Amino acid sequence: MTYTGSCFCGAVTIEVSGEPEAMGYCHCRSCRSWSGGPVNAFSLWTPDAVTVTGGAEHVATFAKGELSHRQYCAKCGGHLMTRHPPIALIDVFSATIPGLAFQPAVHVNYAETVLPMKDGLPKLKDFPAELGGSGESVPE
Repeated sequence: MTYTGSCFCGAVTIEVSGEPEAMGYCHCRSCRSWSGGPVNAFSLWTPDAVTVTGGAEHVATFAKGELSHRQYCAKCGGHLMTRHPPIALIDVFSATIPGLAFQPAVHVNYAETVLPMKDGLPKLKDFPAELGGSGESVPE
């Protein structure tokens, strides 16, 4: 399956193909600040599944640290994706690809939540152990 999306003004277009490696919600302070919301809905893809199909010259990057290289459109400021080099995955914001049926399976960094969500999904204190976190669950 192939899904298309764009930044807020449409100057940058992207395409993702196949299926995401994971979908869920991140509650960390950085994601909240970057997204402008109390939680960030993510979809994680392998780098070969994500292509900028137009407007690559408008893609700008901000890297607060090595884990997250956040990418946005320099024309409108619309957020596109976050590259995570240490774990070789790209978080394409779910709102960026509206055709994707968002099916969250997990909450990460739930220890930092400001919006408790009682949805029956697993709540991880930080990240799964296989991605360098503790893998520890916290109560809903």
